[in-house]
Amino acid sequence: MGAVRITARVDYAVRAALELAAAAPDALTSERIATAQGIPARFLQAILRDLQGARLVSSQRGREGGYRLALPAEEISIARVMRVEQGFLADVHGERPEDLDYPGPAHALGTVWVAARASYRRVLEQVTLADVIHGTLPDHVAELVGLETAWRSFGDDAPR
Repeated sequence: MGAVRITARVDYAVRAALELAAAAPDALTSERIATAQGIPARFLQAILRDLQGARLVSSQRGREGGYRLALPAEEISIARVMRVEQGFLADVHGERPEDLDYPGPAHALGTVWVAARASYRRVLEQVTLADVIHGTLPDHVAELVGLETAWRSFGDDAPR
């Protein structure tokens, strides 16, 4: 799994969902979302279609039209939005960590990847759109963010 990588598509999808959550129950046009978040309009249209297909977003035509969340923001985790755009939260060469079988001294490596995925899930599945909008993270996530080392990348000696 290496470094945690968030694709542009996933980042855009989460940001679009956050815009809709912040505007709820009102609808927003794709143009307004694109402008507010700096997302390329054509890219956003595809993302909104994906979110609609996953039943996280609904759309309505007409003067009062636009896009809305199909569920309350409190019921939509960051992980749920991410999975719409990338499938599994963590994979190794396109495979689930639990499906890997390493030989010899690397035999237990699959277990390490499963543990890393569990940690990743613990944050992403338990933080909702509402949490992000209100700036109220679950205690275990706030504890992680409070660690000085959380704000450093490998080789970065200066705290943020």
